[in-house]
Amino acid sequence: MNRIAPTSPRRARGIALILVLWLIVLLTALVGGFALAARTENLQGRVQVRGLVAANAARAGVDYALMRVALPDQRLQWRPDGRPYRWRYAGADVEVRVTDENGKLDLNQADATLLAALIRNAGVEPSQADRLAGAIQDWRDPDPLTQPAGGGEDADYAAAGLPYGAKDAEFESVAELLQVIGMTPAVYAKIEPHVTVFSGRSRPDPAFASAEVLDAMGMDGAQIVAQRRGAGDAMRPGDGAVPVGGMAGAGSGTYSIDSRARLADGRESVLRTVVRVGGGGLPGMAYLPLRWEEGTSPR
Repeated sequence: MNRIAPTSPRRARGIALILVLWLIVLLTALVGGFALAARTENLQGRVQVRGLVAANAARAGVDYALMRVALPDQRLQWRPDGRPYRWRYAGADVEVRVTDENGKLDLNQADATLLAALIRNAGVEPSQADRLAGAIQDWRDPDPLTQPAGGGEDADYAAAGLPYGAKDAEFESVAELLQVIGMTPAVYAKIEPHVTVFSGRSRPDPAFASAEVLDAMGMDGAQIVAQRRGAGDAMRPGDGAVPVGGMAGAGSGTYSIDSRARLADGRESVLRTVVRVGGGGLPGMAYLPLRWEEGTSPR
């Protein structure tokens, strides 16, 4: 009859030692995993917190800009003509640009000549600019007739393979331009800062218009903007604004605001909005947001 040889004490101690070592390795891996997870969560939390700090600074820039624009003292007032103003808030460097919507070209009111001029200034060949201006008019007008210089009605959209036709109604947002036949993202990116759907004017107010819009109106945009901003230098808070060339425009109360906040660690938050002062009649609101885009980026 065979017998199982008893394990020697030395061998038993060796097996126990190996088990202990494996247990130590396992515990070390678990502790290391927990530590790495905790560190990752800590870093994520810090990133989120810094992002919130930057975002709040950008939002503060919007509120501060509206306060400065409304000041009656011209020496302290910020002019809503797109010039940059710099401000320090809660450890963040904030740059704010305010533009009165009256200084932009209204997509629902501007004529073909003004539309085509702005598009040509974006680098589009003249005949194509005329056709694109016509397509913008065909998009907004209720009739099925194509503009004399070319444009885009339902048959043109169908021929281009698009699943929709001309809207035959006013633009509700600037972004609708991307649906107009012939419009490209590159051209849109160039003209988007200079157009609006909120002014209701057939021609922009030169007192608030950008150089690109002034050029489209047949003026010397660069010279006028340089005069307006004091030889082109960005005005500092408190410098005031002196109207030049008789261009003391009346504000509309509807503003585009570009607010950028940058923290010391390089994190940046950008807020682009269009707001109407007064809250549109809603109680308790200082302004009514008509457009709101924001985001943060580490740098």
